[in-house]
Formats: sequence, C-alpha cells, structure tokens
Amino acid sequence: MLSVKTEQSAVPWDAVFAALETWYVRQENGATADTAAADPAVTAIAGLYRQDPWAVLVSTILSLRTKDEVTRTASERLLKKAPDPAALLSLGEEETARLAYPAGFYRTKAANLMKIACILLERDAGRVPADMDALLALPGVGRKTANLVLSEAFGIDAICVDIHVHRISNRMGWFGPEGTAAPDETEAALRAVLPKKYWRRINTLLVRYGQIVCRPVSPFCSRCVVGGWCSGYGVGKTR
Repeated sequence: MLSVKTEQSAVPWDAVFAALETWYVRQENGATADTAAADPAVTAIAGLYRQDPWAVLVSTILSLRTKDEVTRTASERLLKKAPDPAALLSLGEEETARLAYPAGFYRTKAANLMKIACILLERDAGRVPADMDALLALPGVGRKTANLVLSEAFGIDAICVDIHVHRISNRMGWFGPEGTAAPDETEAALRAVLPKKYWRRINTLLVRYGQIVCRPVSPFCSRCVVGGWCSGYGVGKTR
C-alpha cells in the first residue's frame, strides 16, 4: 500500500481551494490574450452534450496525448456523425479515424472506439457503465479516462490525475519530499489526503492553473495564489 508522508492536518485544504476558485473566476472574467485558457476539453464536451456518457467517453479517449483545442474539434466532428455506439459502428474504422484526425494516435483510438462500441452494444445495450472496473475492462481505457467519465458523465466522486494534477500536487508537497512517481500513485495518494468534496473539482482547477501559472518549466511563482502553502519541490527557475 502506498505510504503518504504528508500531514493532512498541515494542508489547509479549504483555504487552498478557495484561493484557486477565486483565481479561476477572476481569470475567466478578465482573461487576456496571453493568459486565456479554456476548460479542459472533456469538461467542455461534457457540458455541450449535457453529460452524455458516450460523448464524455469518446472525448476522453481522443484527449489522450492530444492538445485540448484538437480534442474539442475532433470530438465535436466525430460525435456529430456518431452520437451513440451503433452510429459509430456504422461509420466504420476508416471513417472514424478520419474524423478523429489529427488527435494523437488517431488510428489506434479509432480501432479502440470500434471495439468499445461493440462491447457496449453486446454487454450493456449500448450504455456506458458507471463502474470503474467495467470501464477499465474497455480497450484503451485507463484510470485517468475511467475517473473522468465517472466524474464528468455520472457526477461520481472521482479523482482524475493528468500531468498538471500530478505535477502541482508534488510541487505543493502534499505527499512529502519524496512525492509520487506516476499519476496512478498520485491518485492513490490524493484519495488518502484530499477531502472528498474536492475530488471532482481538482482536475479542472489544476489543469487551468498548470496551463497559466504553475507551468512545467519556469513557473510564474510571482503570480501564485497558493504560494504560501507550496513547498516548491522540484522547482528550479521561476518567474
């Protein structure tokens, strides 16, 4: 079992998330050309398609190793032609791949989506399951994808850990100086220390914060609204 060495009581979670939420709203209302960033693509698609589980699953799969703007465009293009598993199967793999382009590994993703559509139609009458194990059994679906589907499509408390959540959580020192080595470890560590009321929100907040302020290289520490609670682990040059 993962050992989490941070002291939960030492992290003022309410204050940290209040600061991030305030920053998020201010950034949204006063974004300029050099500070603007959209919501994560899957969140945007979930809202556009009213949390339809199939739309969320498709966009999440397309989002892997793909920029948000490409994910949004490709997802809308594909979902317009394939609003459900049966419609996707009728398109065929080549047309699915064409519509998914230029998402990263679009041919592999198209092949997986075809397999997923078949499984859902055979096993669940075309419905996307609201169950972690059932989602993980689908081709090309890992924990990040499954958690995002559970959170965005079904409103289930789940922690989606992408590169931003992984990086910022470790920089903040939430898991002690040794930190976590991979996103799956970060998810397990967050489950142990993060209050459940923040599980669903952490991804949206930290993705945007990671795009604008807490960047991978030379983060804008001078602009950080949570710097007073940050250990700065692994940070070299800052701005």
